Parts: sequence; structure tokens; C-alpha cells
Amino acid sequence: MMAAIMSSVCSGQIKSQKYGCLLATALVAVLLTGCQSSPTNDLLGGTGYQASTKPNNGRNTNKEEVARVRTSLAAQYIRKNDLDSAQQQLEKAFAADSRYAPAYDMMGVLLQQEGSRLNLEKADGYFKKAIGFDKDFVQARNNYGVYLAQMSRHSEAVEQFEIAGSTLGYDGRIGALENLGRTYLQLNNHPAAAKAFLRALEGNRNSVIAHIELVDLLIEQQRIEQAQRLYDETLILVQGQGISPRLLLQGIKLAAAQKDIPTRQQLAQQLLSAYPLSDEAKKLKTWLSNPQAPWT
Repeated sequence: MMAAIMSSVCSGQIKSQKYGCLLATALVAVLLTGCQSSPTNDLLGGTGYQASTKPNNGRNTNKEEVARVRTSLAAQYIRKNDLDSAQQQLEKAFAADSRYAPAYDMMGVLLQQEGSRLNLEKADGYFKKAIGFDKDFVQARNNYGVYLAQMSRHSEAVEQFEIAGSTLGYDGRIGALENLGRTYLQLNNHPAAAKAFLRALEGNRNSVIAHIELVDLLIEQQRIEQAQRLYDETLILVQGQGISPRLLLQGIKLAAAQKDIPTRQQLAQQLLSAYPLSDEAKKLKTWLSNPQAPWT
């Protein structure tokens, strides 16, 4: 498994948010399979931390602000992989406000990024505390889902991603749905994975992840015409970013299914030349040795 870190900076302050806008973490997640070539690519963490809209319930706002600032500083240290400094900031956040949910979520992220067996075990408790202190803190559910998937607790991860992906107004909702789909792939539940990716596309037609995953699922079902349309859309979305070995192999499969020999040969040459050591190149060579055999 390979760590995948997706982060962004919060786009602004929302008055109704209890916690305010935290800097996004360099989150982290060692997930599913590592390289882009796999159909169960690394799960994507959400965007910036999403705050709860619950009332303050009388808590000391000054202490909460101190905890918020300390947690934001910890996020910056995590992005620099300075985990010791991040730990120190989070301990100060706990001292200021022992019920500040984002600090516990961030500690879970920190321990997950450190990656030792002992710290991975500890991370579970911090994610649970974050959710326990604020059940409406949806980002913690997405992050916990990423952690659970990393630990191969996929059924539990599905539950967390489903909650995050169903929460309208959550900035990371589409990413949670993408994570949900990829987790269903790990469970070999392809119909449920397809539904999750379709939900992601309904929310954001430009979701590259949903496009790529659905192309593979449609090819698997021999729905070549639909797969080709989505593949063409994907190429437009990634224009200027270079074409990955996974996309090249998808194009080869589609061309082969449609008996488009020139396109198949062109893409095969491109894949073998640009990515000769990739898993996709190995799969292509295996298929070329026996074109009547199914793709593996």
C-alpha cells in the first residue's frame, strides 16, 4: 500500500462554523494499492477540515480559539513531515480545550502518517474521540474511513465514507464518494462501487477518479460504447497532464474490443515505450502473447 496525501487550503471563513477554517492537513493515507495503475488506487482524503455547525453549548470560546490555532499549526508541521513539532502543538491544543474534535482528528492523522504499529493502533482511538466529541464533524469520518481502509477494515470504512458522502454541504463529499467506491472495489462489490462512482459524477462531472474507475467497470461488463464515451471525457479532463499507463491500457482494451487495430498498436507502442516496467506493460505483454485470453 502507498501513502496518498490530498490537501487544500480552506477557501474562507463561514460564520456558522463552530471551529472556523483550519488549514488542510497533508493528509495521508496509505491506502488500497499504491500506484495509479491499480483500479483500487490510493483513496483521496477530503479537502480542508469541515467544521460543525452545532452551537457552542457554553464552552469557553477563548480556549477553543487557542485549540484551533494550535491545531492549525500542527497541520502545517504535518505537511512538512515535522511530526514531533506537530505532536507538541496538538498536546497544547488538548490542554486548551480537551473536547476540541479537530485536534483529536489531527492527532489520528499524525499517528497514521508516522506509521509504526503502535501509533497506528493509537490512531483509532483518536479518530473515535473526534467523532464522539462532535458527530457532525464530517471530515473526521472521512479521515477515519481512510484509516480503516488502510487497516483492511473495509466494511467499517464503508460506513464512514457513506456518512461523509451523504452529507450535503460537506466540501469533501465527492472525495468521500470516490473513497467509498474504491473501498467497495476492495470488497469485490463492483455494483456498489459503480453506484458510488456514479454518485460522485452526479456531484462533480469533472471527477477524474470516478471516470477512470467507471471505464474499467464498464469494460468489465462489455459496455464498450459507454466506456468509450467516458474514456474520451477522461482524456479531455487530464489534457496537459500527460497520460498515465492505466489510461493507455484502457485505451488499448477499448480499441481491441472495437477491432481498431491502428489505435491499439499506437497506444501499445506508447505504453511499452513510456512505461516499460509498469504493471500495465506487463499485462499488455501477457495479452499480446495470447490475444484470445481475457485481460487479467
